[in-house]
Amino acid sequence: MALNNVRPACGSVKHTKRVGRGQGSGMGKTSTRGGKGQTARTGYKQKRGFEGGQQPLQRRLPKVGFKSRTKGLVYAINVAKHKEIFELETLSLELIKKVHPFPSYIEKVKLIGAGAKELVSRVQDERIRTSGQK
Repeated sequence: MALNNVRPACGSVKHTKRVGRGQGSGMGKTSTRGGKGQTARTGYKQKRGFEGGQQPLQRRLPKVGFKSRTKGLVYAINVAKHKEIFELETLSLELIKKVHPFPSYIEKVKLIGAGAKELVSRVQDERIRTSGQK
């Protein structure tokens, strides 16, 4: 069996449309662009979602879903400025909140600044990180 005759199946590959090659081709003169107007000109580019002046579908439908901008935010506390945090025996989110108030939507806290590395051993809550931890 000769492998040099390997071709695609008949009809599976279409020839590219060659426009502007004379009237006899059926795609001459206007080159399948129709008559006059904006779309017949070179450089015409239709905006994504454009529907001929009708309100586009993506603007007709209501907005769906919500993604919170505050979820997952890490609140940083400079322990060098808040000495009361050093006086706490154990560090949990609730105890830090009593000493240093922060917004209720905050779920994670990072302790930064001079002396933050020494507080690693006192951390009892996985929601609290220090600059000494990885």
